[in-house]
Amino acid sequence: MIPWFTDPQHWNGSDAIGLLIGQHLIYSAAALAIALLIGFPIGLYVGHTRRGVVIVAGTANALRSLPSLGLIVMLVILFGPVFKSDLAYLVPCLIVLVLLAVPPIMTNTYAGIAAVDPASVDAARGMGYSPLGVLLHVELPCALPLIFSGIRSAALQVISTATIAAYVSLGGLGRLIIDGLAQRDYYEMVAGAILVGLLTLAVDLAIALASRLALSRGLVR
Repeated sequence: MIPWFTDPQHWNGSDAIGLLIGQHLIYSAAALAIALLIGFPIGLYVGHTRRGVVIVAGTANALRSLPSLGLIVMLVILFGPVFKSDLAYLVPCLIVLVLLAVPPIMTNTYAGIAAVDPASVDAARGMGYSPLGVLLHVELPCALPLIFSGIRSAALQVISTATIAAYVSLGGLGRLIIDGLAQRDYYEMVAGAILVGLLTLAVDLAIALASRLALSRGLVR
């Protein structure tokens, strides 16, 4: 594999490794951002009010069981007549990745809020905090460890699954795996798998570092 990675041809041109990594990160970041906008508020609401717990659990389990590859093919067929550009492939890809990322973010946010010590919540209410104040100043800070855990889990799933974008003619590191399979170039396939693994580990470490910086010392201890 060392000669493959040191070959200048793989670092230049339209299929350059750096370009594929950038595309992979763009798909993953966009999906995570959308999933946060959907799953985080739902998790906060359910955890704070204890309403809709059964619905959240059932929805999360259902979304986890969806077949990613079959779903993206079906969505491409459905969106093909609607969009006449690359959006016919990009939108289905983002939908599949968002559906993967929402369950861990939503359930961990709910679990983190629900696990806050009731004595702390009662104390905040006794001090005159409004329901929103209790959520923002007591429950949310205490729930951050579990929330970041959910974000890390979602990021791992999204980055590892974003390789399916190449299956519908998009870019990303999946391009190395799909093209390598088509050309029977197993070195290229292994290189793609290695790069996806390294990228996943790098993002996981970055989120772990961000969580350490965001959490209070008391929660970290």
